[in-house]
Amino acid sequence: MDNSFDQQAHDAFLRWFTKTEPALRGFVRSLVPGVADADDVLQEVAITLWKKFDEFEGESPEDFRRWAFTVAKFKVLSWKRDLGRDRHLFSDELLGRLAEESGSRSMRLTAQREALEICIAKLPKIQRSLVDAAYAPKARMDELASSLGRTAMAVYKQLHRIRFALLECVNHRLKKEGWEV
Repeated sequence: MDNSFDQQAHDAFLRWFTKTEPALRGFVRSLVPGVADADDVLQEVAITLWKKFDEFEGESPEDFRRWAFTVAKFKVLSWKRDLGRDRHLFSDELLGRLAEESGSRSMRLTAQREALEICIAKLPKIQRSLVDAAYAPKARMDELASSLGRTAMAVYKQLHRIRFALLECVNHRLKKEGWEV
């Protein structure tokens, strides 16, 4: 392998792993009791993904995500076997079912988050600004309403209508993508 190919592979891995890591972390934490143990397993997953990246045959971030979740599932099973007879651990069957459910939920949450981002981007500028201001860290509705020259109740009602429109938009997008709503 020449240097430029290594750099391209490295960049692709980092791009896809960074995008997948939050969902992967949630997946591992849903299967491994204890944050420290889950972090250890996730670290092993990352090492394995990098070492085997040249064997990865997928072509998209979604292919990488499926592959990463499969590697994570096997690393969790390996971690469980290494602990031996600890009676506080899940059976392999339950662990497999939890892994499947967690992976499915993670994919759905990602689809919902992406749909919401698209729907928010489609809001008229005034509504988008109101949503941004209302959900900013430490935002206070009374202060926001005052700055807009409106009552807090009027702002709450407008936000309710915007949230309802966003919910409809997200559900519509999810249905188009084949998700059950």
